[in-house]
Amino acid sequence: MPVDAYGKYDETIVREKLFRDTDKYLGLNVFKANALILEELGDALIKHVDIRHSYPHCWRTHTPIIFRATKQWFISIDDEYGEQNKTLRENALQVVEDLTFYPEWGRNRLRSMLDGRPDWCISRQRDWGVPIAFFRNKKTDEIIFDEKVLNYTAMIFEQKGCDAWYDLEISELLYPGSGLNPEDLEKTVDILDVWFDSGSTQNAVLRSRNYDAGTFPADMYLEGSDQHRGWFQSSLLTTLASSEIAPYKSILTHGFTVDEKGEKMSKSKGNVVAPDKVMKQYGSEILRLWVAMSDYQSDLKISDNILKQNAELYRKIRNTSRFLLANVSDLEEIVSVDKMGEVDKWILSRAKSVFDEIEAAFNVYEFSKGLNKLNNFLVVDLSGIYLDVCKDRLYCDDKNDIHRLASQSAMALIAKKLISTLACILTYTMDELLEYAPAFIKGEAKDIYDYEKVVLPEVTTTLNDEVLLGAKEKFSEIKDALSKEKVIKSTLELDMYTNCEEILALGNTEASDWFLVSSVTNTKQSSDILGTFQIDGKDFEVYKASAHKCPRCWKFTATKEDTLCSRCDEVLN
Repeated sequence: MPVDAYGKYDETIVREKLFRDTDKYLGLNVFKANALILEELGDALIKHVDIRHSYPHCWRTHTPIIFRATKQWFISIDDEYGEQNKTLRENALQVVEDLTFYPEWGRNRLRSMLDGRPDWCISRQRDWGVPIAFFRNKKTDEIIFDEKVLNYTAMIFEQKGCDAWYDLEISELLYPGSGLNPEDLEKTVDILDVWFDSGSTQNAVLRSRNYDAGTFPADMYLEGSDQHRGWFQSSLLTTLASSEIAPYKSILTHGFTVDEKGEKMSKSKGNVVAPDKVMKQYGSEILRLWVAMSDYQSDLKISDNILKQNAELYRKIRNTSRFLLANVSDLEEIVSVDKMGEVDKWILSRAKSVFDEIEAAFNVYEFSKGLNKLNNFLVVDLSGIYLDVCKDRLYCDDKNDIHRLASQSAMALIAKKLISTLACILTYTMDELLEYAPAFIKGEAKDIYDYEKVVLPEVTTTLNDEVLLGAKEKFSEIKDALSKEKVIKSTLELDMYTNCEEILALGNTEASDWFLVSSVTNTKQSSDILGTFQIDGKDFEVYKASAHKCPRCWKFTATKEDTLCSRCDEVLN
């Protein structure tokens, strides 16, 4: 290619003897050379016709564009090198098989791109950027590959930055003992491809010792799905070329943020959701919760409606946590599991199972899956059942009654695990909860933030979920019908009979709390049956409560009207 960057014939025409009289053409613009070339052809020119045609122009300068083949710098993909004498492509494909990918489909995506890619062109023709700092002999067009010359340039860059390539003269940049004449040399003016820049961060950040950035190789590179052809690949190739090892152990890929319809955000569409606006309206915790609740493996949808849903989830977490802390505030010591009732053991068993599943999801970066499990546990099992079941004993039992202490202990253990699990997401909220938490929840400050160190106890319970939850669901249907017909205002107006051994094994106190009725016995009553159902072949009958309402606990367990039940009388005395 005998044309320089200014569209003029360069030294190539002299070196390659492309014209009889090279002096006539040297430095001449190619557009002005057309008539001279026709004249040069003489009798060899068969025909000459002028035609008018559309020619590409630069949209900035409105001048004609000359297409020319320029010399570029490449990293060879298929040349053998290194200790194992393999190609860069072979090494890269081998590394891909050994990496961990989140999600797994990233492996095939990166593998196919490496398998079909050409040599990597790392040079760009720009007036800004990191220079490819080599000297070229103007006469022979040869690049100066001299280690001492390169090291001298590197030393200057280290002291003055890479702009020294543009600011200093060749005589100042050239190694004094090189034996080369600066007059014969020119600087290469190409810059490095920006992907080479970003791919080199593994060396500049992780291995330079200038930053406290962890160890090399990195545990994980995290970026968008477009980086399989970008940063993930450039980092891998630069490191393998220089060190023959991978720069990372795993790759996590996320999608892009879009609106609730899945459309790309754009100012012209008016569908942009700005983070600073979200923080002003909802606070940073809601924004963090949205990120964690989003399935990042595909595009992340965000809108006011979606943020409102996350605000509701946040409110549920906050209110449940407040309820737990409020009801353990007078607990002085957590009682052992063997002193707990079956319902307390049941909720601890459920909590242990759920939080184990949450940790397993978090460990593979499936935060959305883990938080959905947590939300279901808080809404259905903890708030929907257990905390409702416990209200009577929390508010009406003696302060030191074992039923109350056991339920408080179960709540304290769950609260501690909840704070520890969510500390990495709802940081400010969990810090705030810890300010009001008793010492037995806080524990060692450094440990509460390590969810793997805060472990719920292994609990064995004899309760059968299918029977327990099935009976509660069937009873709820009867209760809803009675409420709708205005037969009752509260479930405490009801007594229950059953011959189900698993329910009776709870004892009257725990069983009646489970259904929120006044009494559960194995004795049928003579009064009218308000509803019946069966679970696993066992009978359940619902009656109007036969005793009187206690003015303190509101259970229908008092022997006379407007008098306390035996439990409340004992507590007050």
